[in-house]
Amino acid sequence: MINIGVIGCGKIAQVRHLPEYAAHPEARIAGVFDLCRERAETIAETYHTKVYTSYKDMLADPEIEAVSVCVANAAHCEITVEALKSGKHVLCEKPMAVTLEQCEQMAQTAKQENRFLMIGHNQRLTKAHAKARKLIEQGEIGKILTFRTSFGHGGPETWAIDSRNVWFFDKKTAAFGAMADLGIHKTDLIQYLTGQRVSAVTAYMGTLDKKDSEGNPIGVDDNAICIYEMDGGAVGTMTASWTHYGPEDNSTVLYGTKGIMYIYTDPEYAVVIEYKDGTREQWNLDQIQTNDSQTSSGVIDLWMESLVQHCPPEISGEEALSAMRAVFAALESAGTGSRVMV
Repeated sequence: MINIGVIGCGKIAQVRHLPEYAAHPEARIAGVFDLCRERAETIAETYHTKVYTSYKDMLADPEIEAVSVCVANAAHCEITVEALKSGKHVLCEKPMAVTLEQCEQMAQTAKQENRFLMIGHNQRLTKAHAKARKLIEQGEIGKILTFRTSFGHGGPETWAIDSRNVWFFDKKTAAFGAMADLGIHKTDLIQYLTGQRVSAVTAYMGTLDKKDSEGNPIGVDDNAICIYEMDGGAVGTMTASWTHYGPEDNSTVLYGTKGIMYIYTDPEYAVVIEYKDGTREQWNLDQIQTNDSQTSSGVIDLWMESLVQHCPPEISGEEALSAMRAVFAALESAGTGSRVMV
């Protein structure tokens, strides 16, 4: 058994990390910490574990072997770096951090301390995305020319613990909005699917509709629309939105020289290919989880596999850096109104 500490007991910990650790035969939830002591005590009672008075106390405990960092974005780097220097392996929620320098520091510290650092980019772990990658690698749709990938829902209000004071909307704690919450997922995904890296970005990021509890526009973006130029020649769009006031959209379409691949656009078939000659193939694999319909993310299983087998995680800090570089290029592009090289 591997002793796990969970830092931050908000919604992501409650819905993903804690229940998935509890279900894993090799994981033991050895303790939790949250700034809200009452919340931590409730969680501890549910999972029959202890509450630490601070995250530093948890990191000082030699029994804790690895931690999940499930706090607000602005605290990711500080806690992760301290945890790594304390000899703990770290699974950190996305986005990795709020500046590129922080992201690089996290990855460098993991390397220096010989500890594992994994970032919770779960989109690449779905059955449909794994299947799509294999089909693309096999050349089923030929060379990818263009693509469009989108992640949109009605916003994080129903996801946050306190729906009136949503930390996602606070620039001090979140740094940026829909791009950090949703855009990072699809940025990582499009690189994973295509096998190409984002090499240049032209982006719009803005606040179109969301208001805070006092009726003022929120301090972060509620929409991000990016043109991604890839280093393998493909060009496409990535859209992240908190203003899809209807069904969630978590779809990707790739246009190749042999045909078109549709992922999560059909209610029955997760992957569909329509070939140039008019024929069609389809795969009934899974349907992607939504905020209202949660399923196992696969992140904890992959993380525990890394810890048990003592092998570097697939979604390492180094791997996540590539997607974060594209995200920060998008921020720069949106601020300057210019195309930015990654």
